[in-house]
Amino acid sequence: MPVKWLMLTSVVVAAAEIAGAQTSDMVRYTVRFPDPQTHYASVEAVLPTAGKSEVEVFMPVWTPGSYLVREYARNLESIAVSDPAGKPLAFSKSRKNRWRVETAGAPEIRFSYRVYCREMSVRTNWVEDSFALLNGAPTFVTLVGGIKLAHDVRLELPPLWKTTMTGLPDAPDGQPHHYLAPDYDTLVDSPILAGNPAVYKFEVAGIPHFLVNEGESGVWDGPRSAADAEKIVRRNLKMWGSLPYKKYVFLNMITEAGGGLEHRNSVCMMTSRWATRTRQGYLGWLNLIAHEYFHAWNVKRLRPVELGPFDYENENPTRSLWVAEGITDYYAPLTVRRAGLSDTQEYLGTENPPAPGSLSTVIAALQSTPGRLFQSAEQASYDAWIKLYRPDENSVNTTISYYTKGAVVGWLLDARIRHATGGTKSLDDLMRLAFSEYSGDHGFTPDQFKTAAEKVAGVPLRDFFHRAVESTEELDYSEALDWFGLRFKQDGQSAAPAKPKAWLGAETRIDNGRLIVRTVPRETPGYETGLSVDDEIIAIDDFRVRADQLAQRLENYKPGDKVSILVARRDRLMRISLTLGEEPKRWQLEIRPDATDAQKRNLESWLM
Repeated sequence: MPVKWLMLTSVVVAAAEIAGAQTSDMVRYTVRFPDPQTHYASVEAVLPTAGKSEVEVFMPVWTPGSYLVREYARNLESIAVSDPAGKPLAFSKSRKNRWRVETAGAPEIRFSYRVYCREMSVRTNWVEDSFALLNGAPTFVTLVGGIKLAHDVRLELPPLWKTTMTGLPDAPDGQPHHYLAPDYDTLVDSPILAGNPAVYKFEVAGIPHFLVNEGESGVWDGPRSAADAEKIVRRNLKMWGSLPYKKYVFLNMITEAGGGLEHRNSVCMMTSRWATRTRQGYLGWLNLIAHEYFHAWNVKRLRPVELGPFDYENENPTRSLWVAEGITDYYAPLTVRRAGLSDTQEYLGTENPPAPGSLSTVIAALQSTPGRLFQSAEQASYDAWIKLYRPDENSVNTTISYYTKGAVVGWLLDARIRHATGGTKSLDDLMRLAFSEYSGDHGFTPDQFKTAAEKVAGVPLRDFFHRAVESTEELDYSEALDWFGLRFKQDGQSAAPAKPKAWLGAETRIDNGRLIVRTVPRETPGYETGLSVDDEIIAIDDFRVRADQLAQRLENYKPGDKVSILVARRDRLMRISLTLGEEPKRWQLEIRPDATDAQKRNLESWLM
């Protein structure tokens, strides 16, 4: 039998097996939008009881890929429970996200509720008059102990809405807006968009892909974005060797918001309608789509062992988010470069200002964060649940992002492997090896990933990993710079070093025309002299500083100058004496003008 017919037969048989299951073994939902302008979705869940006198229903408190307890049950209201004949059943709340139902012998119960949907993010829900975005975790309850049951979803749309798009499998009956997930994990992992989006379809390796643009508004360049999404898919196919899904859906919410959340065969992203109009905006979107799509391999299949099976009611900590997110962040702009969608200068960040997501930008972000000396990459991963998503004004001093440090470590590890193998192996080989050994049901431990890296490099790497991800020691860039023929512009080797700039050492924001201190990093002039978060800077040396003129005013000083700063702290005027420092190193990369032929070849091999 030809391979394609064998694959088709397998898909049909699998669908038939799910369809053939008794409805008593299936959770069934009907989702309606009777008044979408009020931002509500109405959900009816029919849940089997298996003959039990009492069942418990729950809603997740978090969603995979976004590591924070978000208490989704807070958005539920108007809960009602009945038997198949419509007779009300007694129920009570048993936990913050659970309900206990007395079945009275009914073979199934109808659990109905409304969900308030007005949080514009990739991990929550949004409903308005023109479209709805539903994520699984904040929308669908299910049975405690019922995760492995099939979950059937029907959506009844308002009259003017014509389309639903999701990574969920279509139901066997072929009816529109009807989907059938083999289990609850698949349902949670498949956001649904309903409305009238622009849909662009393309095929790669015979597999359909859909770029779904909600909100083009005659501004967003749909055809261009679809063509470039296809290039990113093809570049990943070249790296990984195959595509691990039967269809893929890019939900691109053009809603003037931001962020992205990966799923097994789809992604939900948010962006601005103007992003295709500027080079920086478009590069940012390309990096976003490349990051989230790379997760189809790294995280959704090649995952830390702690991230599955999911416990939807409790935190699931892991020390390996620097791999799951950080290495993915390393590959995102690199994939854009390799796909021919950016040039070498944009990727490295050699121009002024550096391009968004450039390697220079990421290194500078790491090296300008004092928290790098207080929190390791592994500890940042483990603490994601209590720190990354809950930053405060002191976070810069005590924490580091596993995205940022993980991306830089990914680059250094790539260079280490290339150097150790004479350029015959790279981080690409490590990711493919890890995927072949640890994707699927088992996942990898921190030690297993490090052992796989040593296997590819052919040399011990324990000292490297101790320094780079287990400790708070400073990273050593010398090997990577030497291998690729790069250097930092402010290392004293540039032909015309820039004149040192005076530096206050505090980050500010403008609030209703006032210049407000936002953060005060450690080991800066402002930190040492008592400048405080929320201070309003009014004057320097008795001369008024307007909110938008701080940078220009500091140009009149040089490092080492003593100044008097007039601030208002909780409406009390006070003066702070401060010695201005020197603006710190920018950590901007450039290609060495004296790079050897070997270094030039190494650079080209890496970026092409």
